[in-house]
Amino acid sequence: MNIDKTKISLSILVPCYNDDLGLSELYRRLNDVCNKLLCSYEIVLVDDGSTDRTWDIICRLAEKDSRILGLQLSRNHGHQLAVTAGLSYVQGERVLIIDSDLQDPPELLPEMMRLMDEGADNVYGQRLGRKGVPLWKKCCYKTYYRLLSVLAGCEIPPDTGDFRLISRRVVDLVNEMPEHHRFLRGMISWLGFRQVAVQYCRDARFAGESGYTLAKLFKIAADGITSFSIKPLRFASILGFVFAGLCAIGIIYSVVGHYQGKTAVAGWTSLMAVILLVASLQFFVLGMIGEYIGRMFMEQKKRPLFIVGKIVRKNG
Repeated sequence: MNIDKTKISLSILVPCYNDDLGLSELYRRLNDVCNKLLCSYEIVLVDDGSTDRTWDIICRLAEKDSRILGLQLSRNHGHQLAVTAGLSYVQGERVLIIDSDLQDPPELLPEMMRLMDEGADNVYGQRLGRKGVPLWKKCCYKTYYRLLSVLAGCEIPPDTGDFRLISRRVVDLVNEMPEHHRFLRGMISWLGFRQVAVQYCRDARFAGESGYTLAKLFKIAADGITSFSIKPLRFASILGFVFAGLCAIGIIYSVVGHYQGKTAVAGWTSLMAVILLVASLQFFVLGMIGEYIGRMFMEQKKRPLFIVGKIVRKNG
């Protein structure tokens, strides 16, 4: 790939949330890697409504380095929208997306750049292991990625996050996608082009605690499935037909039993069990439909995806 050297060759996009303890170390490691690449670069730091000193540190870094662009969102919009905000501001011909917690090593960038030189448009990090993550969480991640690969309408590589190097045309196409409930790794995979994996073992957090609560992880999981597949709705329909058939059988059995004199009060327990089972199925199906209707409602509002409160960059 031929890159216009008059433009910024590389943008590094870092969504930040309450990461004041690790930002300086991240900046140091990113600079060390980029200086060895001998290319023009910028670092875009997006503060997603942090409540600690994250924005103060971003401002301090921007004051001493003109390659730093700091964006402060008006509130906490969530990781996916923080990345989306950064993608709308990056100027590089290639964009590295990396979290600020240093779990994903910046030192993989040269290998990613090499693979993109060979024609890849999406070089994504694929995790072979996760340090510092409880066993139950690892099992949840594995189960989710396998479920997603079955339900999604496109191939989404398992055990991947947003850590990746993408080309300018991928960035431009993602910026044209208007949906609010964003699952960026799926959106980028859906675009196609040549996609290559770089495998690595994910480190533990450099400092602080993860901002991903169980509720936030569930939301991302739901967005990933409902954004790329209507199979849950089809599954709900199939369950409806199956239980309708079972109910029909039950009705026929009850009528035949009544005329054969087999009706007994003793069947009350099993009858209630069936009623409760069918009722729970109905609530499940309604909930599944409600998820999709809720997303349609949010999309129809056409509100901006994010609001940038402040921008900081050193002149010159």
